Amino acid sequence: MKAWRILLAVAGIALGAFGVFRLLTEIPTYSLLVLAVWLLAALVIQDAIVAPSVVGVGWLLRRYIPDRGRRYLQVALIMSALITVIAVPMIFLRGTQPTVKALLLRSYGLNLILIIAIIGVINLILYAVRVARDRSEPAKIS
Repeated sequence: MKAWRILLAVAGIALGAFGVFRLLTEIPTYSLLVLAVWLLAALVIQDAIVAPSVVGVGWLLRRYIPDRGRRYLQVALIMSALITVIAVPMIFLRGTQPTVKALLLRSYGLNLILIIAIIGVINLILYAVRVARDRSEPAKIS
């Protein structure tokens, strides 16, 4: 087990170093500065907005939602928040680039709604399976 950890750590460090090397040798300085600003903004948004919001919503859920259903709702909300953070810049940048950059021509708002709906449906199905399983098992007497 220890040998696998060392091997994976060495591979990860080597790939990271290769990525940094490629960034520094092939990307213009201005683009690197824009990337650094974007990464810093993402860090600030995550730590100042998303994480405290998740904690606050988790506290509210703990207070008002029963234990059995809360974990499924929390998973759905956390997944939706992370996907929304990724999608929001694409939604706001839509139409700002030339048509050659077709990535920003997609309907990210509609796709975001679709992905969040899929997450919700999957979590509802998993919750329904849990409820059915709990009802089919005899009550445990302690």
